[in-house]
Amino acid sequence: MASFPKNFLWGDAIAANQAEGAWQADGKGVDLADVISKGIMSGTPSSTIDPDTYYPSHEAIDFYHRYHDDLELMAGMGFKCFRTSISWSRIFPTGEETEPNEAGLAYYQDMFETMRKLGMEPVVTISHYETPLNLIDKYNGWDSKKLIPLYERYCKVIFERFGKLVHYWMTFNELNNVMTIPFAAGAIRVSGTPQHQLQQKYQAAHNMFVANAHANKLAKAIMPDAHMGIMVSMSGAVLYPATPNPADVFATMNLQRRSFFFADTQLNGEYPRYFERIKRENHLQLDITADELALIKQYPSEYLGFSYYRSSVYAAGVSTAGSTGGVLGEDNPYLEKSDWGWPIDPTGLRYLLNVLQDRYHKPLFIVENGLGDVDTVTADGHVHDQNRIKYLQDHVQAMNDAIEDGCDVMGYTWWGPIDIVSAGTGEMKKRYGFVYVDKDNEGRGTLKRIKKDSYDVYHEIIMTNGASVVDQK
Repeated sequence: MASFPKNFLWGDAIAANQAEGAWQADGKGVDLADVISKGIMSGTPSSTIDPDTYYPSHEAIDFYHRYHDDLELMAGMGFKCFRTSISWSRIFPTGEETEPNEAGLAYYQDMFETMRKLGMEPVVTISHYETPLNLIDKYNGWDSKKLIPLYERYCKVIFERFGKLVHYWMTFNELNNVMTIPFAAGAIRVSGTPQHQLQQKYQAAHNMFVANAHANKLAKAIMPDAHMGIMVSMSGAVLYPATPNPADVFATMNLQRRSFFFADTQLNGEYPRYFERIKRENHLQLDITADELALIKQYPSEYLGFSYYRSSVYAAGVSTAGSTGGVLGEDNPYLEKSDWGWPIDPTGLRYLLNVLQDRYHKPLFIVENGLGDVDTVTADGHVHDQNRIKYLQDHVQAMNDAIEDGCDVMGYTWWGPIDIVSAGTGEMKKRYGFVYVDKDNEGRGTLKRIKKDSYDVYHEIIMTNGASVVDQK
């Protein structure tokens, strides 16, 4: 029998910069996504907009103008929640204004009110790879502590405006990706020696830890009933040693800590003991004050939101290069792969949930899980996405097994409900949605929405609270 609790938060997830478009509408400022043309894995871009270059975020799927209809489509699947982000630069165009942009506030207020009318609980990421570009050019993003009070002011405004509409919050999207994608996750342009670059990444991480604690403190004062979580990419924590060689086993554990570190600090309220060795061996001289450590200790986060797409195999000494899906690693002959070469491993999700439950003893929220695939509209006008259906069903089963294992799983939001711009590559061809959007990698198309076969399958899963999958096994 299905074990999902009655109040389980079934839903889906998008990010403002990958869906909204309207990049200069109604007073919005330029954010970091607006200067990226080929995805966040393509390197660090300049701050100049080239009129001859195609930037996917500038129009995306035009969710900004179509969200009423798109949310109706989402409600048709029976969503209990809908995760999106607030674009910081819609509220404070440069990040430094003393007064917010009312048009941006009104847009999100109407969106959240619409979600609630449709029976969906908003789940909001406060900063999802959308730092105002001005803060990168002027301060090098989160490498500077000057962003902490600016983020705090931003949080205060949105908490006061949306606190009665939004009950679930996450402060930063995949904060641990500051180690692998520093421009996107930390809004920093790393420079200098490898040691200096590592110093910049860890300083940015610390500054975001402090900002996270400030947000938690504000939330307690302004929205005492709100749930404040973090969001960490945990695909990189599902690493299998390439061999039983103790060197491979220990190196794998050490690499897993690159993901755990960010949750360890924000959920436990203090830096883990193993960080002392990291600082010592890498000669890190970080600006960390006693007052900041006390704040982090006093205001830890309440739940762990995380993404999981794939597992990896790791051997000692191999490059730790990664992508938006996790560590690249070695080939795993026991797993099938997606069209983009990502191993498909639902058992890895069950394994991860158990590890996280044992480690943190706090509620877990799977806020990203999905399959990027090549979809085509057939002659009958439909999209028959059987690979996505199988991926979804297998991961729902794994999640149910983890709940039976004793894991406290509060919700599941598939990435994403509708085809949006791929964060990693900037493509539209890499499709995740249950709803197809007529647009190609060059920006051509009508933007027409078409339900895929998976749309009805997810609807049945939600309506039966998982029983349509679990009871068939």
